Amino acid sequence: MSSPERPETAVRSKTLESAAFGADPDLDRLPAPGSTRDWWTTAVVLGGQGYYARARAALDVLDRRTAGFSTHSDRVLASLSASTRASFLRQSGRHALAATCDGRALAIVDGPPVNPEAACDALTGLAADALGCGRLPLGWRLLGECRRRLDDGALVVDGGLWRQEIRIQWVSAELALAGGDFTRARRHAERAVELSGESESVRHRVKSDLLRSAALTGTDSSAAVESAVDVLARCQQYGLLPLAWASSMLIEGVSGGRTSPSAREIGDLIASRGGSLLPLS
Repeated sequence: MSSPERPETAVRSKTLESAAFGADPDLDRLPAPGSTRDWWTTAVVLGGQGYYARARAALDVLDRRTAGFSTHSDRVLASLSASTRASFLRQSGRHALAATCDGRALAIVDGPPVNPEAACDALTGLAADALGCGRLPLGWRLLGECRRRLDDGALVVDGGLWRQEIRIQWVSAELALAGGDFTRARRHAERAVELSGESESVRHRVKSDLLRSAALTGTDSSAAVESAVDVLARCQQYGLLPLAWASSMLIEGVSGGRTSPSAREIGDLIASRGGSLLPLS
């Protein structure tokens, strides 16, 4: 029988969860991880802030702690680690390598007992990887499989899978944008905005608004820029550097002007933190 979690460990975990999936994404003095899962949430927080080298180091610790998959929890966390590494690779444009990590993430948990959190993270990641490789039909099929698993009554968990539901809408909007269907993209982006608005996650609300801005580029470029300017301001407020870079790229690409700081300057700062985003022309 496992020993009860110490109060200080529970407080650390709650603080990290709030930074990763709640109201404090700009937390700059992270508590030392007190549990194995804390190493994953630490990596999520650091990745959201653009500290990619530190995030990968946290995942390295997590991988060592879960090596051998001695428990179901180890399998779940090892899968989440692989999916998180894949997301960092996607942001650098290395979609084929990301697919390898996402495939590993799915393989680790694709058997009883199934964990919907990890399995759906891997499937939406694989769909985004397929998009990056130009395989849009495959991306849609993978999202369909993720939806099937979410709708399977056997996979219902307490508290719901709000993050996985939002991720499905994100990737759906991105696939629709890649296919030139701005109406469909906006529908999925609006649904992501709605779902994220019901959560406490600042980061998920900001990214959902960014995707809605992108969806507007096909029908109302002025509104798209106006929305993206608001998103950029919030990214700067909360220290969400990768999303700040993406919103700056959108603004500069549509308006022809430069943001302050510019997308290139934001990219240089991310590079200093160990990141490598898609190259600027």
